[in-house]
Amino acid sequence: MSIIAVVGNKGGTGKTTLALNIAAALAQRGDSVVIVDADPQQSAYQWRLTGADDNGVPAVVAAAMGLDKTVRALGEAHAHVVIDCPPSIKATQAEQALTLADHALVPVQPSPMDLWATTHIAKVIERLRPENPRLRALIVMSQLEPRTTLSRLMPEAAAELDLPVAAAGIRRRSIHRHCALEGRSVFQAGKRGADAAAEIQQLLTELFDHG
Repeated sequence: MSIIAVVGNKGGTGKTTLALNIAAALAQRGDSVVIVDADPQQSAYQWRLTGADDNGVPAVVAAAMGLDKTVRALGEAHAHVVIDCPPSIKATQAEQALTLADHALVPVQPSPMDLWATTHIAKVIERLRPENPRLRALIVMSQLEPRTTLSRLMPEAAAELDLPVAAAGIRRRSIHRHCALEGRSVFQAGKRGADAAAEIQQLLTELFDHG
């Protein structure tokens, strides 16, 4: 069983999008997956309610309270638990998730402010190391626009942080917004979602097959 926490210290990074599509990618592999929505805004929970039963998004359990007990119980019945955390490392749920997780994905937009906000996450992870030494964290460059200079420079700038940067990045694509409106994952979007799905699969391969 693995626990993946998707954490951020700023809104708009694509955190919930990443959490749901990572879970969908794991389900594509045939694994038993559940998403825990630990964000009081419950965006992941609402996303799942919007779609049909065959939308490719695993079940979502809302658990803004009692996260530890919920995750441990779900972990007994599923191969993977993906936690969508609140967009603040100061939130109690975010720190609880990091104490439980095997992997932490930290989506970061290509902006200096987002990069600076990530330093706080790195400090919290370092503080929690004695309590959870197995935790492996990865910064995921998100909302990338390859034609812009800032997007090209950000992975190099992020490499200066105390957390490793995933080689796989997530581009800004309209299909993510369409899938959110339709309550499904990019894996159910056909050819329109193929490039986005490939990025998620690359990240998943990096997360599990190379580390």
